[in-house]
Amino acid sequence: MKRIDDSALLTHYIQKYKIDELIGENLLRYAFFSLFEKDSFIMEADTELKYFYLMVDGKARVSYAFENGKSMFLKFYQGFNLLGDLELMKELPVLCNVEAVRDSYFILIPVERLREEGFQNPRLLRYLVNTLSEKLYATINNSSYNYIYPLTNRLASYLTEHNTEENEFYLKSSYEEIAQFLGTTYRHLNRTFKELEGKGLIRNEEKKIYVLDSAGLQKLSKNLYIQSI
Repeated sequence: MKRIDDSALLTHYIQKYKIDELIGENLLRYAFFSLFEKDSFIMEADTELKYFYLMVDGKARVSYAFENGKSMFLKFYQGFNLLGDLELMKELPVLCNVEAVRDSYFILIPVERLREEGFQNPRLLRYLVNTLSEKLYATINNSSYNYIYPLTNRLASYLTEHNTEENEFYLKSSYEEIAQFLGTTYRHLNRTFKELEGKGLIRNEEKKIYVLDSAGLQKLSKNLYIQSI
């Protein structure tokens, strides 16, 4: 973590996401701006939550670590997001590992200050409850879909969600990230892309997707992901 002393940039993000209205001016006195470089840990499982994280730019990967050393990918975060909300509310150690996929910028607020003053703010409490509910719903929906349906259906749903009126678009995420999001491997994802091409549904040219049969792709889709990447 690199602390950045740039009041103008901090003010820019506060105004952009109306963080002053959400958090309150008093708590913002304790906030500071930080950069987490690509591949660095933002939060580590089983550590004490010292700061509440407001993600304002970048991309982060969340995974749950098991006792045997293995981990399970859960989701990606990008744009404006809150990290540490469950731990903040339940006063728990950090539950998941959160790593920066690319350079990511955060506004950090000390947890002690937030618990002392922020919990008196009804607007903040409502926002925390809403975001936790949305995260739970998205996790259940996406995890269940990845478990039930074959990758052919999952990839068709993913592409359908990102399709445009012109039936062509660029994949914004890497193949590795898409594979993690869909709960598969890089090789299996490549094979499934070729399978969809073989069926005449798409053409994949270096991450630019041409949808050749939008109705067929839609028919193959069984569900849409929530908070996709």
